[in-house]
This record gives sequence, structure tokens and C-alpha cells, in this order.
Amino acid sequence: MLDFFTIFSKGGLVLWCFQGVRGPAATAPVNALIRSVLLQERGGNNSFTHEALTLKYKLDNQFELVFVVGFQKILTLTYVDKLIDDVHKEFRDKYRNEFQQKGALGLLNGTFDFKDDFMRLLRDAEESSKVRAPTVMKTFEQSLKSQKTVKCMIETRGEKPKEKVKNKKNKGSKKDGTEAVAVPSKASAGDKQLSATGDKEELTKDEILQKNREEFFRRHMKAGEKSRSPKPDAQKEKGKKPRVWDLGNSNAKVLDYSNSATNGSAEACPVEEFDPDMALGDKNREPGRLYDLEYESDDEAEEEKVVQNPSKPSVKKGGLGGMFGMLKGLVGSKSLTREDMDPVLEKMKDHLIAKNVAAEIAVQLCESVAKKLEGKVMGTFTTVTSTVKQALQEALVQILQPQRRVDVLRDVMDAQRHRRPYVVTFCGVNGVGKSTNLAKISFWLIENGFSVLIAACDTFRAGAVEQLRTHTRRLNALHPPESHGGRTMVQLYEKGYGKDAAGIAMEAISYARNQGFDVVLVDTAGRMQDNAPLMTALAKLIAVNAPDLVLFVGEALVGNEAVDQLVKFNKALADHSMAQTPRLIDGIVLTKFDTIDDKVGAAISMTYITSKPIVFVGTGQTYCDLRSLNAKAVVAALMKA
Repeated sequence: MLDFFTIFSKGGLVLWCFQGVRGPAATAPVNALIRSVLLQERGGNNSFTHEALTLKYKLDNQFELVFVVGFQKILTLTYVDKLIDDVHKEFRDKYRNEFQQKGALGLLNGTFDFKDDFMRLLRDAEESSKVRAPTVMKTFEQSLKSQKTVKCMIETRGEKPKEKVKNKKNKGSKKDGTEAVAVPSKASAGDKQLSATGDKEELTKDEILQKNREEFFRRHMKAGEKSRSPKPDAQKEKGKKPRVWDLGNSNAKVLDYSNSATNGSAEACPVEEFDPDMALGDKNREPGRLYDLEYESDDEAEEEKVVQNPSKPSVKKGGLGGMFGMLKGLVGSKSLTREDMDPVLEKMKDHLIAKNVAAEIAVQLCESVAKKLEGKVMGTFTTVTSTVKQALQEALVQILQPQRRVDVLRDVMDAQRHRRPYVVTFCGVNGVGKSTNLAKISFWLIENGFSVLIAACDTFRAGAVEQLRTHTRRLNALHPPESHGGRTMVQLYEKGYGKDAAGIAMEAISYARNQGFDVVLVDTAGRMQDNAPLMTALAKLIAVNAPDLVLFVGEALVGNEAVDQLVKFNKALADHSMAQTPRLIDGIVLTKFDTIDDKVGAAISMTYITSKPIVFVGTGQTYCDLRSLNAKAVVAALMKA
């Protein structure tokens, strides 16, 4: 049973609608489809789920129409695909002349009486799904039994079939390794010798195998005795001596910094001397500004190539061929078909995968572009390649600009008005740069005039607290309290190792509220997405403390792994959360962007799979190497040959 079927234009004008059941109108699910799929260029799959409904849609790019059918997702309706194709064809054929002659006015002033035709097509589709071809049994000639001979099916008592013996030998060779490989070879040699003697010695197969085993083990024992010849000169060392480094210190107490500071107070930590230019990088930068990501593209060189290429075939073909081709290009009435786009899309897919886009995402992107362009009339002086490339570029820019834009500074000021700290939680897999980029974001917030409390909730990795303590000392040296009216701009809250991370985060947030800190940055331990206990602990930390922003830190070096990490992190947060509406990842921090050149596909994969924005991009080793994502620059790098 269908809930609804609606036909509307891409401009938002509803042409015809069918309501199958009494209940809420189709407005909410159709609007969700438009926002989440059509506007976000995610048309790779023609199915969309909204609450309890499943929506299937079909695009008509020639007349700019959208056909949408909705039904309960618990139902399995096999005729829906056939129905939407039949309705699309019938509606186009019935009102083709009206669309072609009147255009947009035909949509505004036209009356579309399509109910009788739709009900007829619906009955035909339902009846076709009920009528199924009866299952035909295989004939004897088609079965495997007919291929066997009578001789191979006869088994003598006490003798095993040859196939089973061979299978057992193969299984034994896999289990026993190299020794078992040598046994069949010896057995085969023994079989040859027995076949040469003829009828003099008639032995059973078990006796042959036993004899070959005894011979093999006898030779193996002789070889082992030769290899075990004693070596009087070689003597084993009695014990392992510890290595002493030249610049090391044998006293472990000197290396213990666990009690050197209490809650990161700057007074208890000695201020270390270092070159501030090395920590800041660019001297000409504007303090507190988050610069956009830049990429130098060779657009001018590409435009020159495009201008020069059409001139070459015109010289070869001659005057008549060139004139005919020019007139044909001026008409510009060719509509794109799937066969025209398939070779170009295949090359585009391989290009995206080579640029580090996940293979699954590349296929869905090309499928979305194909659905968007199929049936569309090409413009004047345009080729299939240029049309597909332009559509793909637009889709990529749209994907990198998701629905929600995260403005951290605005949200921090809003939290200030409510007299509470703004809490950010960082999560991700091991070694992606969570602590380093947390320090960069701390520096950026301090330069914008906000005080920061860093919560050391990585109580598992050795050296995690010491790393944050070093960053705290350096940030306090760059922004001493004297420059901010005696106010300490960054402080570390830590309780050592082996403690409950969720409890430390809760205490840090309470401490920040009492001491008047503006922002709390919660550093968590790195964990693999398949580690269930650690993912449960992360879900507990987020559920208990309810941070304002949950950032997933991922590196730009990954390809298919980016999709797996984000999907499983979100799934783990949803499964292990106790809330009715679980808290998922809100944004992404993309690190190590300076190491990938133009292979920027991880940015596309991460935003496509989560629909979440990339809030920060890490591009180097200094505190100033933090950028905001520039969608056009990323797409330019991605489309570069």
C-alpha cells in the first residue's frame, strides 16, 4: 500500500499528488528528501528513508521534473520500481507538447488530470508482482549426477575413494607445513618404484603410505643428527645487559614528572626557553585569524589547451567537414544518454580513486552525476566530457559545504552570555594528531581573547599528560599572564593515569565553571573503531558530559579507511548511548594536510559519509598551521590531472 505519489518540478511547484492513506501530508518527507539528497548532490542511491517511510524517486532532467513515491519501510513492495518508471513514461508522453511549447508557463497554468492513468498503472504493477513464473525443476542432464560415470560411483569395501584420499592429503599439507609437503612427494616416488616392479610386490595403499612415512622419518632423523653437531666455541650469554645511553640518566626519579604540577598551574611549572618564531611560523600573519586553505591551480594552462585542441581536427578534416561540425555544434540539441556518459564517468571514477577518494564514494558520486545529467539537453559548443566534469565539480563543492556550518567563536560568545564554559571533545583513532591539533586550536582561541582549560582525559597512553603539559608551558610562554591583565589564558587539568576519563572530564568542566574559563578542550585516548570496550567508554564520556561540540580527528592520508572509521564511530556512539536521541559526531578536524599534495580525496569521503563539516584543517608543525576548509581549492586539487 502506497502512502503517497507526487510529481513536482525542480523549482518546487507541485504538479500532481496522490494520497494513498489518511494521515499526515507528504510535505515533511519530501522536504527532507530535497534538503538531504537533491540539494546535497547525493543522488547515487534512488532510495531515501525518513522516519517510518521509505521514499523512492526518479529525476527527469529534460523537463526538470521529480517523481517521488512513499511507503512504509516495514513493507517490501516489489512493484515500486516498475510503477515509478511507468508513471514517468506515461506522464512525459501525455504532457510532452505542453512542456515543450509553453515551458515554465505550462507548469504554472497547466492542469494535470492524471488520476485515472495512475490508478491503471498502479493496478497493472500490483498484478504483475503477483504473477510469478513457476519454478522449473532441473532435468537429469542438467544435474551434476549425470556427469558422473558408473565406474566412479562403485566403491569396494575397505577401500576409500581416490578423491577423498587426495583431499585429506591436501588438508594435511596445509596443517603440517613443509614437512607434510615432502610426504606426498616421497609417496609419489614410491608409487613410481612400485609400478616399475610390476606384479612382484602387491601392497595395499595403507602399507605403501606406512612404508614411505618410515623412510621419510629415517632420513629426517639422519639429517637432524648432522645439523646438531656441537660447536664448542659458541657460548651463550648468561643474561641480557641493560643499555646505557651516553646522554641518559640512570636515576628514574629524575625522569618522573607526574607530580611536577597540580592541575596545570603555571607557577609550579618552570617556564622553558625556546624560539617563539619556530612555534609561530609566519611573522606577517594577522593574530587570531583563521586563514582559508589555499591551492595553486593551473587553470590558465588548461584553458590554453582547450582553445588549441579544437583547431587541430579542423585543419585535418578540411573546409566541408569543419563547417558541418560547426553547424552541428551550433544546434546544441543533443540530449545526454547513459551510453554517452559511461566512458567519461568510468575515467572520472578512476581519477577520484587515484586521488584517495574511497571507492564506494567515487561510485556513488558518478552515479549521482549520471542521474542528474541523463536526458538533459547539452548546450552550444559543449562536449560530453566538459559537461560531466562541470557537473562533478559542482557536486563536489556542494558536498564540501554541508547543511550546518560550525562557527566556534560565535558559539563560545553565546556560552559566555550564559555564564558557562564551551566544551569541545576530541576523538579519533591512534596517531592522527589529536593532542597536537588541540594545542593549535587552543592557540587560536587564546589569540581571540578566550581562556582555555585543557582536560587531560587520555589516561591510557604513556606520555599523553606530559605532552599536554609541554604544550601548556609553551602557550603560556607565548601568551604570558602579564599580557592579559594577570589572567592565565591556558591551564591543564589532569589527574594522572589509569583514572576514569568521563569523571575527569566532568571535574574539569566543573572546575572551569568555577574558575571562569571560557572553553574546555577535552583530549581523549586514541582508539580503533573495532575496540568495543574503548568505544563504550567514549560513548559514556560524551553522554555524561554532553559537550557542545564533538570533533572527529582524522588524517588526510587515509582512503577507504576514513569511511570505515567514521561509520563505526557514529554507530558505536549511537549503540552505546543511553539517551533516546544519541549524540553523534558534529564536525571533523582534518590533519596532516601538508603531506598529501593533491590527493585530497579523504576530505570528500569524510564529508560525504557523515554530512558533517570539516571545521579545522591541520597543515604543519607550528601553532599557526591551522586553516579553515576552502571547498573550491580542494575541488581544484581533486580535479587536477
